Amino acid sequence: MSDSINAYHVPVLLHESIDGLDIRPSGTYVDVTFGGGGHSREILRRLGKDGHLFGFDQDGDSERNIPEGDGRFTFVRSNFRYLRNWMRYHGVESVDGVLADLGVSSHHFDDESRGFSFRFDSPLDMRMNKQASITAADVVNSYSEQQLADIFYLYGELRQSRRLAAAIVKARAVRPLLTTTQLVNTVTPLLPREREKKEVTKVFQALRIEVNHEMEALSEMLAAATDLLASGGRLSVITYHSLEDRIVKNMMKAGNVTGTIEQDFFGRTQAPLRPLSNKVITPGEEELNANPRSRSAKLRVAVKN
Repeated sequence: MSDSINAYHVPVLLHESIDGLDIRPSGTYVDVTFGGGGHSREILRRLGKDGHLFGFDQDGDSERNIPEGDGRFTFVRSNFRYLRNWMRYHGVESVDGVLADLGVSSHHFDDESRGFSFRFDSPLDMRMNKQASITAADVVNSYSEQQLADIFYLYGELRQSRRLAAAIVKARAVRPLLTTTQLVNTVTPLLPREREKKEVTKVFQALRIEVNHEMEALSEMLAAATDLLASGGRLSVITYHSLEDRIVKNMMKAGNVTGTIEQDFFGRTQAPLRPLSNKVITPGEEELNANPRSRSAKLRVAVKN
């Protein structure tokens, strides 16, 4: 499995995130973002013969990274939003730890056919699950101007969201926008030249989040993980942008994605999780130099009360 992992994806904050799980050799764990299998391999290395790991991934490409001949591992090809249902299917009532690395893998960015990167002239796809019905091209060419503006503002945090939406609607009236290059050529005239690359990245991020319903899926997964964790179980989550980090932070502090604190009669906070630290863990200089993808990574860890 190691060769395919290196080609597929270099795991970010590997030891820090697995250390956060405080692995029990006989415990049951879930890696809800299996991907290249790097984090899963480290979990399996720390598990004993009676431990078990479930690995989730909705992308069929990740199946090539499944560890062969290890009866302690079960692969689930599914979006992690269905974590609760699949654990019920496998007869698992509680788990000792859940790991999530929310970043898009380098495999997706490097695969020209997937449309995640504007480095290539590719079809506007961006589906994590190739079987999903909606592509980025569908969003760009069928959503209303207001819907597009909302997506760019909410998921890309782009100040010029309305102008971008208007430009896309105007361009698609002439011909459909079907490739990454067509989209880039449509939006770049509206972007500050000194921040052009970062702003285009935000446009692509916003569309990817919409296509894959990432925020809804994340909220559902975190709620399911919180319920599934046994007392003392750990939730270890790596985020890459402020939208998902805010949701994770709120869930760990308040037990809900809005961050609303609930208190009992005596004013004590009623939250199912307790963050191990108020400070996020970020990559060290050595990892940053070796893996540029880790630049925006933040790790948060919480324990079930």
